Amino acid sequence: MKPWIKIILASALLLPVASCKKYLDVTPDNVATLNSSFANANETQSYLVGNCYSIMQRFADVVRNPGFTASGEIIIPTDLPSNQSLPGNGQDAGFNLMRGFQNAQNPILNYWDAYNQGLNIWQAIRFCNTFLDNVNTPPDLSKDLKSRWIAEAKFLKAYYHYWLIRMYGAIPIADVAIPVNAPTDQVRQKQQPLDSCFNYVVRLLDEATPYLPASIQNTITEDGRITQVIALAVKAEVLATAASPLFNGNPDYAPFKDINGTSLYPATADASKWQKAAAACKAAIDAAQANGAALYQFVPQSGITHMSDSTRKLQNIQGAVVDSWNVEQIWTLNQGFGYQIQACPRITTDATTVYAFFSNFSVPMGETEIFYTKNGVPISEDKTWDYASRYKVVQGDDANRLYVKKGYSTNKGNLDREQRYYADVAFDGSIWFGFGNTDDNNPNFVNAVNGPAAPTDPIAYNSTGYWPKKLVPYQTASANSQFNQKGYYWPFMRLPSLWLLYAECLNEANGPTADAYTWIDKVRARVELPGVLQAWSTYSRNPAKPTTKDGLRDIIHQERRIELAFEGQAGWDLRRWKELQNVFTNPFIGWNVQNLAKATSAYYNLHTAYQPQFGLKDYLFPIQKYDLLINPNLVQTPYW
Repeated sequence: MKPWIKIILASALLLPVASCKKYLDVTPDNVATLNSSFANANETQSYLVGNCYSIMQRFADVVRNPGFTASGEIIIPTDLPSNQSLPGNGQDAGFNLMRGFQNAQNPILNYWDAYNQGLNIWQAIRFCNTFLDNVNTPPDLSKDLKSRWIAEAKFLKAYYHYWLIRMYGAIPIADVAIPVNAPTDQVRQKQQPLDSCFNYVVRLLDEATPYLPASIQNTITEDGRITQVIALAVKAEVLATAASPLFNGNPDYAPFKDINGTSLYPATADASKWQKAAAACKAAIDAAQANGAALYQFVPQSGITHMSDSTRKLQNIQGAVVDSWNVEQIWTLNQGFGYQIQACPRITTDATTVYAFFSNFSVPMGETEIFYTKNGVPISEDKTWDYASRYKVVQGDDANRLYVKKGYSTNKGNLDREQRYYADVAFDGSIWFGFGNTDDNNPNFVNAVNGPAAPTDPIAYNSTGYWPKKLVPYQTASANSQFNQKGYYWPFMRLPSLWLLYAECLNEANGPTADAYTWIDKVRARVELPGVLQAWSTYSRNPAKPTTKDGLRDIIHQERRIELAFEGQAGWDLRRWKELQNVFTNPFIGWNVQNLAKATSAYYNLHTAYQPQFGLKDYLFPIQKYDLLINPNLVQTPYW
């Protein structure tokens, strides 16, 4: 356990936490305890880390993140009861967002009140305000440390507001801790116009950035603390979100006003917002690279029997996520990913070991089909790839032997795909390097046909026949029905995310430019794909696509969904682009995993897992109706 996590756990026990979960009632009322929390520099740092940072680190619990659970990238079996907990340390509430179960009486992922897997963000903001009110108290706190800690608290306050904005749109701004004896009209805050909310977040980030460290020097005690690079990267994302269609002149939201009739959402789009976002992206990229950020390169470790160059390249992709604190990770949270057993298939052909794995993180076929062919264009566009026959059963061939077992029956769509497909997704017949066998001359492979037959356990099976392999390090293994995982800390932001965000902002601001192509091509070069212009002109049925603003937008969006697959980003991106409804139009399909005969011919029949439900109102989250009764100055989020 990292030392500063120990500080969190210890200090949290010493600090007052209100019993009421309503955000207006979280005033620390034990004055003596509060004073002792700022008696000296050590106690003050404990308050910062143990309170202001505490919710931030819990964002690593991906089932609490709608960017992960409501993205269409991963589903769980629908015969899992709605109140059934997932094995491990989470629940399935967030996955129900795709099933149309959201409601205003008892919202799913309620971050307003900390219910149903939501976290208490308003309380976290109050902790930050309390810290800022008291940071001048300790007599032994140096000026430099005080400046840094104030900057960290401002960053955290900004990010917590940003999280709420993404979920609820226009929100109240909690800039100060309201006194416990404040009159009712002061306590009952109202929402501020959306642009004011975004401007407030950006202002706090600008105030914080100069006083943050350029990088973490004492990694043993301070890994996970905020740096200038993180603050600049978050500013870029905030500005890009503000510039995106969901929030920038969205006609669906233009009519909505606060209780006094003030418009909460901008009625017209402001193109200059993309320019500001582009400038912020470039500043973040420059700062990241000046501090050593670069693409991850896998270094073979002891215990590897044989690894081909092709396998090593897949580890470059996967290791960028699961090898913690590497140079590609701009921001890593100091809490681990706890769902490997959900993301991992059974590797061996021994069907008796199937229930050693829950395997219920199921990747819908629609998600697998966003990955390119080996030529770097969409499978539906590649004129050399047999799109019409992609569901046909064929045998793994020599050309794909390091990705699909040679001679094994699999579907044709698994052949001749790009490297990220094989690094990120596991399927029937796919090669799985590691998991107890690190010799790719004699590799493991996924034998899904011998998987569970009509599973009696509503948890322990995969409902589509595809797994998010990206989330499982090769060192994770199983023996004698024991699952032994290699833990890793959750990467919250990687360098390629910034590159692609910059390309997106450049295209939205200026249309296709050489600079925009450059940043997309840097991401593609790592996986040995030709540049955008070359790939489309050579292989696509629509060769001019990247030369238009709309066409390049589609390419950038798909590139981000591929590069950042299963990392908790796609759900947020699809929301801000107003494209989540497109993803949820078609049913989630997979193979006939409930294969009574355990036969290839029975398995390879398309099966509908379920039809997702998503409407216009679901782009934002409802405020619980009870909150509107307590605070009549609030208005409900649009369409709820």
